[in-house]
Amino acid sequence: MQQNRLYLIIGALVVVVIGLGIYVLREEQKPEGVEIKLNENGISVQQK
Repeated sequence: MQQNRLYLIIGALVVVVIGLGIYVLREEQKPEGVEIKLNENGISVQQK
């Protein structure tokens, strides 16, 4: 029973580490610059 808990904890930690790694990679790959949106409220310009 103790061994199953250990495997569960290790598995959960592996999933968290992989998830954080994917999140960080996506955040780093976002293009920087200016974002222009055109919608029913008009034009919106934001600097990133």
